[in-house]
Amino acid sequence: MRVLKISDVYFPRVTGVSTSIQTFARELSAKGHEVTLIAPDYGSREYYAGADASFEIIRIPSRYLPIDPEDRILQPFKIRRLTDTLRGRGFDLIHIHTPFIAHYSGLALAKRLGLPVVESYHTFFEQYLHHYVPWVPARWMRGAARHFSTNQCNGVDALVVPSQAMLDVLRDYGIQTPAEVIPTGIDLDQFSRGDGQRFRACYDIPPERPVLVLVSRLAFEKNIEFILRALVRIKTEVPDVLLVIAGEGPAQRDLEQLAAHLGLTDNTRFLGYLNRDGSLEDCYRAGAAFVFASRTETQGLVLLEAMALGVPVVSTAVMGTKEVLGDGQGALIAEEDEADFASKVVRLLKEPALRQRLAREAVEHARDWSAPLLADRLLRFYERVIDQARTSIR
Repeated sequence: MRVLKISDVYFPRVTGVSTSIQTFARELSAKGHEVTLIAPDYGSREYYAGADASFEIIRIPSRYLPIDPEDRILQPFKIRRLTDTLRGRGFDLIHIHTPFIAHYSGLALAKRLGLPVVESYHTFFEQYLHHYVPWVPARWMRGAARHFSTNQCNGVDALVVPSQAMLDVLRDYGIQTPAEVIPTGIDLDQFSRGDGQRFRACYDIPPERPVLVLVSRLAFEKNIEFILRALVRIKTEVPDVLLVIAGEGPAQRDLEQLAAHLGLTDNTRFLGYLNRDGSLEDCYRAGAAFVFASRTETQGLVLLEAMALGVPVVSTAVMGTKEVLGDGQGALIAEEDEADFASKVVRLLKEPALRQRLAREAVEHARDWSAPLLADRLLRFYERVIDQARTSIR
């Protein structure tokens, strides 16, 4: 099978969307399928050398996005110029991953090439957009996001949605497009490595100091402020606790200022982005627990990454994270209440036997989310979409 993917974001831009694209593309390529990705060129930003040798990437010139400097705007006429080249490649299907220029350019390519279109709904925009245009009432932005998503999703042949919770939301919008719940899997080989002692040595963290880990884009919708406020309570019980935060984003300065205001300067480290082929795994491994409280995850892949490395989780269970956490195997599920969240973290830090049991459970739970297994599900879905398109032509 030959699959043409298109996205407004990809590495070196670190997001769950980038990770999902890379994971599935690598797995499909390993199974003998041909994958080509159209993605932005980020100019002088460093790419991950050799990270995507298994599939082709066509980089398109792009411009900065004023409301979010991390992202880029693809130049659609550059994509349009690829039509004749792509026509001769024999693609079977186009898979769109983001709802901006990539969506409209992907639809236009599909029409010109006569191909069916699948789109992934990665982001819960209803709970997302108002953080980036705060001068517009949140109620208006939520309504606009619903309308925007409905029009786009009803314009493709099929949808891939990472959780049943997100699919339920889309059905409530009135979206009737055929859809399949297919989460992103994790590379169990990659997330069985990592050296917590090496990480502690690198960042001068004593071996005995209790460490909490949070890996996330530093964005307002990720609810990291809640984690910091809960940390104040945790500190009263475990004074030397350290929260290490791996990630960058538009809320970073505000979060650093909040940590200082709450008296947490000595209890927090903001590390920036860590390389996914080494230092990130070390960071996870250094943690006694992984903490998370995002309200907007369509899946929550970082929870599975932590679990695969044997790190117990303390998290709220909302939207996609609720499905990842399931019945709490490998995790303590908390309410979005600072006292409840803090008490569960403190319990985990103070009870080694509990940590050990949850660590074992976490590794077992993560095996059900392996990348090859979920790539097989995606392939079967592609085949059904392609067969349906051929039947419609007849």
